[in-house]
Amino acid sequence: MSAVLFDMDGVVVSSEDYWVDFQREEIFPAAVPHDDVDVAETSGMNFREIYDYLEGEYGTAISREEFVELFTEAAEEIYTEHVDVLDGLHDLLAELEERGVTAALVSSSPHDWIGMVLERFDLEGESGFDRVISAEEIDGKSKPAPDIFEYAAEEVGLSPEECVTVEDSENGVKAASRAGTVVVAYRIPAHGDIDLSPADEVVESPGELREAVFEWVD
Repeated sequence: MSAVLFDMDGVVVSSEDYWVDFQREEIFPAAVPHDDVDVAETSGMNFREIYDYLEGEYGTAISREEFVELFTEAAEEIYTEHVDVLDGLHDLLAELEERGVTAALVSSSPHDWIGMVLERFDLEGESGFDRVISAEEIDGKSKPAPDIFEYAAEEVGLSPEECVTVEDSENGVKAASRAGTVVVAYRIPAHGDIDLSPADEVVESPGELREAVFEWVD
């Protein structure tokens, strides 16, 4: 294996608790006030795709513009004030570089949001990721479709089979598996008891994640 593809939300930064709370308590009640929507239905999607999903499945009570504004305001607060970075991430990235393994950040979030994380935690340049890839770069289907990971593999110049993906969401794990990558699922409390069975390995701590990554790239 020659590349590791890191999901951002829930893996690189501890944002999923904040996003789950925000969607459950504010955005979904505003957008779909007459239905109780499970946040897990949309995990792994970007916010524009979430609106399309809610509109198609339930019908929405607010406009796309209002929906986007709510998400944008929340993103700035979450990424600049609340989240923590994965414990040991800088050391992990440095060791991957030493071994000649490409490290790519692959996210459904737009580049503006990713940039907040990169700047806050010094994940740009020599101390950060080799590549940063956002789903907004492609005209593809959202997770659990494999499009984003197929694109990411192409962007790092490898086949999907030569890549290890680290994902935390059920839809993300499915997408990475369907793309043909090795999948290390990072189980976090925010998602509850979700199905991670398509993963090649499931881990529950930063230490286990590091061990799994090097097990598969060696």
